[in-house]
Amino acid sequence: MQKLLSLLLLILLISCSTKAQEKKQQYKVAKTETEWKNLLSPAQYYVLRESGTERAFTHPYNENKSEGTYVCAACKTPLYLSKFKYDSGSGWPSFDRAVSENVELDVDYEIGYARTELKCNTCGGHLGHSFEDGPRETTGLRHCINGAALKFIPKKKN
Repeated sequence: MQKLLSLLLLILLISCSTKAQEKKQQYKVAKTETEWKNLLSPAQYYVLRESGTERAFTHPYNENKSEGTYVCAACKTPLYLSKFKYDSGSGWPSFDRAVSENVELDVDYEIGYARTELKCNTCGGHLGHSFEDGPRETTGLRHCINGAALKFIPKKKN
């Protein structure tokens, strides 16, 4: 009986540590770390590939009020429309919603508790985090985004 219990325990331990548990999202745009480093600025690489956070109130997109679309700085996927941008006072560009199919929601525990991480659904680049303290009259969400993760494409004038 003890051998049977030992065998079952061993099987359980092996099954819990297999690669199946570590399924990693496959993205349409995939590059090596060297390729990303050659493509992105150091600030963009830090944010998008290392899940870094830029200092608050340092990126010009925080104050940008122009009409247009914010795209991923790494792969140019449209992520946010300027009409959903608002001044949250947080020091980072904030939006109450994303181009939904282009932004992936994930969970990160980097600071010891669960937060909703926002990633580009095309390349997996880290964008920022979502919080439930946004405008109540719209979605109630605040997508707090690092400016370095974005490029702004102004709306064309007719």
